[in-house]
Amino acid sequence: MGRHPQPQIRQRLLAACTDHALAHGLPDRLEPLAAAAGTSSRMLIYHFGSRDRLLREVLGQARQRQLEAFTELLRLRPDEPYPQTLARAWSAISGPEGEPYLRMFSRLHDSAGEPLWPGFRRAATTDWLAPLEEGMGSLGRPELATVVLAVIRGLLMDLDATGDAERTGRAFRAFLTTVEGPAAAQAHSGRA
Repeated sequence: MGRHPQPQIRQRLLAACTDHALAHGLPDRLEPLAAAAGTSSRMLIYHFGSRDRLLREVLGQARQRQLEAFTELLRLRPDEPYPQTLARAWSAISGPEGEPYLRMFSRLHDSAGEPLWPGFRRAATTDWLAPLEEGMGSLGRPELATVVLAVIRGLLMDLDATGDAERTGRAFRAFLTTVEGPAAAQAHSGRA
């Protein structure tokens, strides 16, 4: 008689493997994940079926963590102008808080990542649109959410490729002045 599934053990293993992958990147072999989870490669295969399935689940859990954290950063706050929210969000997304996600997901943005997570590029492109549309809507420009997302994604790819946080940060701040421009002009003309 075989063992019965134990979802709490599986979830604990997945959380430990995800923590390790965020700290060190996705490994090519199971041994580093097994060591981080305090188990054996054989037990990981028992609980997840295969290395690729485990890696897909690690990516899924990491993406869920990223979605929760970054959606909160991008959400509209009634007491803060949205360009200020975007500036704060950029600092976190491009800084130490966002670095593990950038490292983990950057390889999925090209076609080489397709086998591990089919459709990732599409999901990663649209995940942030709702909070950005709401935020840009507060400036009367919800249609610019796609532009803001494209700038964020492009600068993150630049940061990943070059490591030049200072230059990409300056570029994002310069972009924010274009976002603030029309809204600030409208606000000033309304006061005159």
